[in-house]
Amino acid sequence: MLRYIARRVFYGFLILLGVNLATFFLFFTLNTPDDMARLNLGGKRVSQEAIEKWKTERGYDKPLYLNAARDGSARVTDTIFWERSVSLFTLNFGRADGESAGSIGQEVASRMWVSLQLALPLFVLQVFASTAFALLLVMFRHTALDFWGIVACVLMLSISSLFYIIVGQFLFSRVLMLAPISGYAPGWDVVKFLVLPVLLSLLSRLGSEARLYRAMFLEEMSKDYVRTARAKGLAEHIVLGRHVLRNALIPIITSAGSYLPYVFLGSLVFESFFGLPGLGAYVIEAIGKQDFAIVRTMVFLGSLLYIATFVLLDIAYSWADPRVRLG
Repeated sequence: MLRYIARRVFYGFLILLGVNLATFFLFFTLNTPDDMARLNLGGKRVSQEAIEKWKTERGYDKPLYLNAARDGSARVTDTIFWERSVSLFTLNFGRADGESAGSIGQEVASRMWVSLQLALPLFVLQVFASTAFALLLVMFRHTALDFWGIVACVLMLSISSLFYIIVGQFLFSRVLMLAPISGYAPGWDVVKFLVLPVLLSLLSRLGSEARLYRAMFLEEMSKDYVRTARAKGLAEHIVLGRHVLRNALIPIITSAGSYLPYVFLGSLVFESFFGLPGLGAYVIEAIGKQDFAIVRTMVFLGSLLYIATFVLLDIAYSWADPRVRLG
């Protein structure tokens, strides 16, 4: 297994390197440092002195790939490419391009905690609620409960998450006055600001997840080992919980694991609508301000988290199903 994990990590590193190079080339092919300075300084009518000052303050006054004025390793390290691209592999994210030009690493560290507060309970509740709802529909399959449950799933997955946000904020915040729309503040009171976005996000994903899990459970129900378990006299809930659920864990792990990067990177839509200062809102702000340093950093972090997630998923497969061998 260790050889397999090492090989997957090596392949993941190559993918991450390719994504990082492509992102850097894309950003600096479409926008030169002078163009980036004009965007941040407010337009075309900007003096060259102001552009040079902006570039010097943010390290964009250096050569792009090779510094011919330096000797030795400094010819490579004293460049924009090294400081803005290679340094990401050491988790040195540098400074933002905006007016404040603050440390991106500090912002990521502080905002990640806010995103985790929203996404971790959502992730746990999502897996539990979707699995339990799907098992309930399978247990009462071909009944009115199953029929209306499927109808509810189709309705939930057919509605945009924006609809849930708008209706939820209007109903629970403005009409019933049960939850605030915004005003996030750290501390124990943060719970009242997170309950509504967690529940609305859970509702927006419940339909698609439960319908998928139901289909997987029904497929497992038609297999020989289920008929054997019933022939032994096992109750239906034991057959579902001990046998069907265990054998359907791999697709459940795959579906749930694909959501893990969002746990760290945050939800763009929900953080923006509820005024949560997480990583999702950070990305939206960076795109609005055309802060390419932040956008490149978040693309790198997203790729890193996806690669790490799928390595962990492979390990989880061998735990869920002993027949899976990693080699």
